[in-house]
Amino acid sequence: MELFTYFRSSASYRVRIALNLKGLAPEQHFVHLVKNGGEQHAQAFGALNPEHLVPVLRDGDAALTQSLAILEYLEERHPAPALLPQPAADRAWVRALALQVACEIHPLNNLRVLQYLERTLGVSAAQKQAWIAHWITLGFEALEAHLAADPRTGLCCFGDSPTLADCCLVPQLFNARRFGIAMDAYPTLVRIDAHLATLEAFIKAAPGAQPDAE
Repeated sequence: MELFTYFRSSASYRVRIALNLKGLAPEQHFVHLVKNGGEQHAQAFGALNPEHLVPVLRDGDAALTQSLAILEYLEERHPAPALLPQPAADRAWVRALALQVACEIHPLNNLRVLQYLERTLGVSAAQKQAWIAHWITLGFEALEAHLAADPRTGLCCFGDSPTLADCCLVPQLFNARRFGIAMDAYPTLVRIDAHLATLEAFIKAAPGAQPDAE
């Protein structure tokens, strides 16, 4: 098994957490998203993933892209420990929380979107920061409301064991802090994140713990 990753990529971070929770340690290949015009744009990497995005998980003959698809693949191939609960409604709830981050918050603040805002649309640094803050705030307000009100919320997003939702939440809080977003309005998110930060799988997956960290 091989993982093509970048230390600060939120999507790669999600997959690293899940791999650690599953006790899997793939060989890592580092793809710098900024140096040399972005190594993800190189022809060799494009042959592996025409989307020119990380992560890519190669397992035997399969080259898997899109972090949520990779998380589901890992859950199916390596079902213990489970990252999805058993009842169908609860599984859908956990998936919905994960997708709130992966589909509603993260894409609007992804590197290529921010580069397009700056390089093509010519927005100022202040306008770019306002864009980032708007979409993260909008998403976090919804997540906080969901998690604060739901009785299934425990030490983690669902109960007291990490799920796919936690794999997605932690990298997004890392991003929010990196962009200077105040977290006072999201006590449930902060509480869950603080608990997860004590777990080895999350500690080992953190951007600063990666061999390619700068």
